[in-house]
Formats: sequence, C-alpha cells, structure tokens
Amino acid sequence: MSLTICKLHTLLNAAVEVGMKPKQQPFFLLQLSFKHTIQMARSALDEMSASGAFVRTPSTFRNLISRDPNAPFPAEAGRYHLYISYACPWASRCLAYLKVKGLDKSISFTAVKTKWERTKDTDDHMGWVFPSSSTEEPGAEPDPLNGAKSIRELYEIAGINYSGKFTVPVLWDKKLKTIVNNESSEIIRMLNTDFNDLAENPELDLYPSHLQTQINEINGWIYDDINNGVYKCGFAKKQEPYNEAVNQLYESLDKCEEIISKQRYLCGGTVTEADIRLFVTLIRFDEAYAVYFKCNKKLIREYPNLFNYTKDIFQLPRISSSVNMEHIKKGYGSLSLINPSGVIAQGPDIDYSSPHDRARFS
Repeated sequence: MSLTICKLHTLLNAAVEVGMKPKQQPFFLLQLSFKHTIQMARSALDEMSASGAFVRTPSTFRNLISRDPNAPFPAEAGRYHLYISYACPWASRCLAYLKVKGLDKSISFTAVKTKWERTKDTDDHMGWVFPSSSTEEPGAEPDPLNGAKSIRELYEIAGINYSGKFTVPVLWDKKLKTIVNNESSEIIRMLNTDFNDLAENPELDLYPSHLQTQINEINGWIYDDINNGVYKCGFAKKQEPYNEAVNQLYESLDKCEEIISKQRYLCGGTVTEADIRLFVTLIRFDEAYAVYFKCNKKLIREYPNLFNYTKDIFQLPRISSSVNMEHIKKGYGSLSLINPSGVIAQGPDIDYSSPHDRARFS
C-alpha cells in the first residue's frame, strides 16, 4: 500500500471518528482515482504500511437507522441484532451503549469466540468465529439468526463481492438479512438517539448538542493517540513507528490524567460519549495492552486519577455487563503475531468494582 493511500485511510478514519457523516467528508477524497486496484486488508494484522506502521482501513457498511418509519432502516423493536466480541473495544463500546440505554430487549446481541480461527476450509483466512454450542466457551454463542460459522459468512451473505475486513461490531437487519452498519462510531450515535422510542433509558444523552463540539475535539485525539494508539504500538513492525506511537500514547494519557484531576469526566460533570470511548481502552490496558502490545511505560493503575476514573465508569449502571475480562485476556493473548505461544498471562485481576474517589467532584 502506498503512502498516498495510507494517508487517505488516515483522513477518512479521522473524519469518521470525530462524527463526520460520509456526505460531509471532503468531496475531493471521494473523487480520487488510483492507477492500481487496492486490495483491502482482511484483518487488522494485514494493515501495515511500508514504513512498518499500523494503518487502520475504513469501515464499509455505512447505512443509518432512522426514526422515520418509511426509511430503509427504520427503528423497530426486534428487527436488529448486534454481533460483538467482548475482546474488541470497538464492539464493546456498542454493547455498552446497548446496555446503558436499556435497548437490549429491543436489539438482541451475540458474542463470538475469543480466539481467531479459520473461517473457511478453502483458504487460510483467520478471523472471528462462533462456537458450535453455547457451552463451548462461556459468554460466546452460536449465531442464532443465520447459522453462520464465522463473521466472515455474515459479510458474504450481505455482499457477495465484498473484499474488505470481516470485523465486529456488525449491526444486522433480520428482516433484510444484511449488514446495516459496521462502523462503531456511527452505531453508538444511532443507539444514543434513534432508538429512544424503544429505550428504557431514553433521557440519557451521551452526545448532547451543547457539548458536541467539545466531544468531537476530544474524540479526535483520543482515537488517534489512545484507542488506535495502542494498536499502533502493538502492531508496529519497526522500532521508529513504535517509538512514535508509544510516545503519543503516553502524552495523551498524561493529558487525560490532567483533565480529570480537575473534573469528574472529560467534558465536565456529565458522562458523555468521549468517556465511553476512552473507557473501553482503559479497561483493557493493564490486562492486555501492557502485556501484549508493549504499552508498559506506565500502567493505568499508576495514574491515580485515571485509575479511579476507570472504576467510576465501570460502576455506572449496566456498564460492567459489557466487560468480560476473561474474553479480553484470551482474545489478545491468542493473537499469534504478537504472542506466538498463545500462553495467556494470569494477572493482574484488578477489582474495578472497588471504591473510587470520583464522587468528590459531584
């Protein structure tokens, strides 16, 4: 992949992560043509540039749910299904929204197995798979809708000619048997507002209009330096891009520590989308990223404010049910590129339900 294409992917991802709709993205990006066909990465492990840096490619299915009953994808109870991995932070933030908004009675969900396995007998692709039974791996379940053996099969049902990554989350339309959306930053926005008529907690607004500019700005650097930053550290193939990524990561963690030393949440006294997006990385940090992704300059539990903040978010109503630490440890530990032996580290087994000091800002 050329440097030009890598830059394009970076720009597109940044636009998505700060909440920019596809039609709002710079028109010239959509008009660029390339002399060579781009072969999309089939998994995150393929997303390496010539410099040895990790460059995440953009999501593909970008349809939106609407409260308009005449829309192609109207908000209807029982129509949609969310496929997730508890190990994956992008999928887990969608599950967190499903839980805190009280939508899990209207939108069902299924979690895949922790370990990547072959998705077809005809090639060597490794990816997310479903267990053969509900007892094979606690927390993971067989696909209840299509009987699919892997997430890859869902993508192939939705689009015969699809050649991109087979990622989670997947927001699935049971009625049309297709993928509505696989971009987590858009799924959480839909769960926040477009299903409010079905939500048990519709008054909770994690993206309030008066804070949207601030949330978008915070999302931008947290995504690039922290959420995606840990992956840039873990998947770097050369020393220089690793050094750059790890320095950016810890500069931004220090910045977060400073912000929340003065207020309870990133945008003040109210929990917002920015906090949920940061939380899914923080909750995995000491248990997985420090162990497998070489993010070991400083642990989250060594940051007094960030550690208590992580416990605070974890203890919000129903957030803890979106966290399966056993799946997180096994998921990252099973990545053969970074942990060839497959041996899963035991510790540190942090109790995130223990008391914290964040109420001092209330």
